[in-house]
Amino acid sequence: MTIFSRDEYEQRVQATKQRMEQQGLDTLIVTDPANINYLTGYDGWSFYVPQAIIVSLILSEPLWVGREQDSNGARLTCWMSESTIKPYADYYVQSVVRHPMDYVAQVVRGYGLDHGRIGVEMDAYYFSALSFHKLVQGLPDARFADATLLVNWIRLIKSDQEVALIKQAAAIVTRAMGTAMDVIRTGVRECDAAAEILRAQIQGTEEIGGDYPAIVPLIPSGVRTGTAHLSWIDRRYEPGDTVNIEIAGCVRRYHCPLARSAVIGVPSPQLIELSQVVAEGVTAALDVVKPGSLAEDVEAAWQKVIQHYGYHKASRLGYAVGLNYPPDWGEHTVSLRAGDMSELQPNMVFHLIAGMWLDGYGLEISETFRVVPEGVEVLTGTERKLFVLEEPQALCS
Repeated sequence: MTIFSRDEYEQRVQATKQRMEQQGLDTLIVTDPANINYLTGYDGWSFYVPQAIIVSLILSEPLWVGREQDSNGARLTCWMSESTIKPYADYYVQSVVRHPMDYVAQVVRGYGLDHGRIGVEMDAYYFSALSFHKLVQGLPDARFADATLLVNWIRLIKSDQEVALIKQAAAIVTRAMGTAMDVIRTGVRECDAAAEILRAQIQGTEEIGGDYPAIVPLIPSGVRTGTAHLSWIDRRYEPGDTVNIEIAGCVRRYHCPLARSAVIGVPSPQLIELSQVVAEGVTAALDVVKPGSLAEDVEAAWQKVIQHYGYHKASRLGYAVGLNYPPDWGEHTVSLRAGDMSELQPNMVFHLIAGMWLDGYGLEISETFRVVPEGVEVLTGTERKLFVLEEPQALCS
């Protein structure tokens, strides 16, 4: 029941082992749920308790270690053989006398992997300080090294099948954004709009159902649009409100984010101007995307446009995106910002988000794009503009 072929998973594991050798690692303990999924296919809402996979240069398959009640989920979603599933008993869960990483250490010792150099994802969301302490305590003869992004960098270039899933997610987010524009009206509560948007994200299209996105709909309105990353409250929309909408389609954990802004009623002159500048800047940034361009080149093209009009954006313009779990759909590798000299290559996928958060108001326009041999492929078809609700669309043309 895996999503990808066994060959693809084996290629991913082999690429991981090659990087391990380059970094002098004998064993890798992976705890990031996205990286676990990438290497094994495992997919379950079980990351609230410690779980891991163990990749060793001397083992042909990764070992899955997780809670016993989740082991059938591993059998259903992983490509490896039955002997690689290593469940721990429930008395390890949220216990003050033992810890799941005690069991991980036991598995490592059982395979004779405890005398080499072991990489761990020190900055992964679900790898706690106590987890590391327990590993060090349980593996006194091992030497530990930080391998936080080792697998993430392998994930950066997508396979064609991964791209196909992201494109399915693009169709879902396009539909969900249309739902947002339909439901946001004067008198509607933000929470009710969020409920309809979430329904559209999960319902998907007639051809493909949606997965739960790694981030909830971020839909602040009014003065709350002057900042990023606010979700919804039970406030009712009022005439004149600007609403920022940042959402994603998700299929089998692969994301396609999309952001647009809308105004209820007549937009202010400064909002119209800002939307035009942002749209022009996004277009300029996308125009420089091609294999061989640098990540910082994309951001520089954007900055050139907005600075010409007297605007400034200190935060990055975008980031690599794809497979992930809450709390983030980004992959934590390449950023579209000054100083990032990463070279763009075909089948890299990015979320370019031009968010402008100003004093008391803001605006967002984003595009998820794929680097292709010919240049750039924008994955959604939503108009790149400020949407005007309850007023003629010509107001923002």
